[in-house]
Amino acid sequence: QLQASGGGLVQAGGSLRLSCAASGRTCSNCAVGWFRQPPGKEREFVATINWAGGSTFYADSVKGRFTISRDKAKVYLQMNSLKPEDTAVYYCAAAITLGIKVSVLEYDYWGQGTLVTVSS
Repeated sequence: QLQASGGGLVQAGGSLRLSCAASGRTCSNCAVGWFRQPPGKEREFVATINWAGGSTFYADSVKGRFTISRDKAKVYLQMNSLKPEDTAVYYCAAAITLGIKVSVLEYDYWGQGTLVTVSS
């Protein structure tokens, strides 16, 4: 079970750090991803990290502004230089196999989402 937290209201140019915690058993060979769903739009890929090795991959829209990382128990999404178009519900998800996964269909478990609102 995954739980995302850390969302909130921030002004454009500001920063937020989202956290994704897993309860139950951990998976050392998993990929964890962040997705977001802007109001009225479909869920889209943001970033992913492989738990083993730590390789990462980002959507072009967030490259250079967002950083995905992990420690022993959580995956984080550091979001800097936020823009109004980053406003969305952010979800973390886990896939039980390694690899760079950018499609919602590639992930097996999903958290409940946390709302990020960026004001202009």
